[in-house]
Amino acid sequence: MDYFTCTSGFGDQSSKGDSKGQLLWWQLSLIGIGCTIGTGYFLGSGIGIKITGPSMVFSFILAALGTYIVFHFLAKMTSEDPQEGSFCYCAGKAYGRWAGFSCGWNYWSSKILIMGSQLTALSILSRFWFPNVPLWIFASGYVVLAIIVVLLGSQGFNKVENILAITKTAEILMFIILACAALIGFIHGKTAGQPGIPTTIDTIFPEGYQAFWSSLIYAFYAYGGIETIGLLSMQLKKKEDAPKSGKVMLIVLTIIYVISIILAISMVSYQSINQKESPFVTAMSSYNLAFFPHVFNGEIIIAGFSTMTASLFAVTNLLVTLAKDGDAPKIFGKELKKLKNLPLPSLALATLGLLGSIITALLLPGEIYGYITTAAGILQMYNWAFIIIISALKILEIRRGDKVLSSIGLLLLLSAITGTIFEETIRFGFFVSVILVAIIGIVTMIMNKKWKKSEKKKGKVTGLKGILE
Repeated sequence: MDYFTCTSGFGDQSSKGDSKGQLLWWQLSLIGIGCTIGTGYFLGSGIGIKITGPSMVFSFILAALGTYIVFHFLAKMTSEDPQEGSFCYCAGKAYGRWAGFSCGWNYWSSKILIMGSQLTALSILSRFWFPNVPLWIFASGYVVLAIIVVLLGSQGFNKVENILAITKTAEILMFIILACAALIGFIHGKTAGQPGIPTTIDTIFPEGYQAFWSSLIYAFYAYGGIETIGLLSMQLKKKEDAPKSGKVMLIVLTIIYVISIILAISMVSYQSINQKESPFVTAMSSYNLAFFPHVFNGEIIIAGFSTMTASLFAVTNLLVTLAKDGDAPKIFGKELKKLKNLPLPSLALATLGLLGSIITALLLPGEIYGYITTAAGILQMYNWAFIIIISALKILEIRRGDKVLSSIGLLLLLSAITGTIFEETIRFGFFVSVILVAIIGIVTMIMNKKWKKSEKKKGKVTGLKGILE
């Protein structure tokens, strides 16, 4: 979840708004903390824990380092050359129109997959109360509700999102407090066979280092949204405070992520954690807290739905921006003034993407969440690597320290991507991401030839005019 997503409304595709230059560094940090937390952490982290065990804690620490490097370079680029619209502008500036085009569509595709992941997560969590209801029925219901919210417009939506961001942070803090109370003995439950905090290499890495490698993608996925938080650095009162804001945000996020994961794996065997419910609900299931699973699960659903709906706003606006820039068919740039400038064609295409998630949920009810989440996470890594770090190397005057940082960042992102190849249960998601990137690459090559022909024609016309004059 990201603040740019939260605040994206129809008729306002600009990344600049009335609040430009009004944010303090701590406000941007707070926005980032609340809005980055989503179903990727509440549910997706369970896949990583299941794969690697307690070493998932170190996955989150490494992912935090990689995420900070991404934020570092994006904040630098946007502070030097603040621009309206998508951060894919940076890629276009660095390598030409083909880069901006391909990155824009890659980002759109990743957002569609992320929404599919969120939609599937909501459906899985809803089965906590109704285990016999098929996933696709819940998915269909949430899609309809999300579209209704979008059709109502964005008025008042930002305030609701800010409240829900606080709710998501409070959920983790609630778990940490209750888990500590349970471990101390204030809350009674079945403590027999409780694994406790692992202290040896064998207990920290019970599935081996290869499994740890494969878990990295889910840690990175939990930090998703940092790229658009970086764009908001241009709205700070003091632009030079952007690095401080990012550091504080990631430090706080990492602390609450790591503490909550340590508590979860100390309370229940990692082998009992699965993708059907949040690992935090599983951890508290043996204690006498009948309210906890229902309250926690309900809050995650509310928070996840807000994330998915806000993502639908953002991805719809992104396609409008691409259309206006000539990187998508013009029809997707059309807005209906009678319906609060609603970009209906763009919304329709995003809805088709969500319908695709419903169909796959119907066909693959057991594996779909892991597949979609893996593919979405990998596409996110592609975006971070090319749009932000590689583009920064071309645009910015890079010092030795930044060269070291960029190398570390690219290595971590590459590790997260390649790690998915070695885990059979999530490998299919890797191939999905490769297919999508290949399709975007082929389309980009076709469009690039078209642009070159158009430029040649323009050049000939201009030359002929000069001769005649």
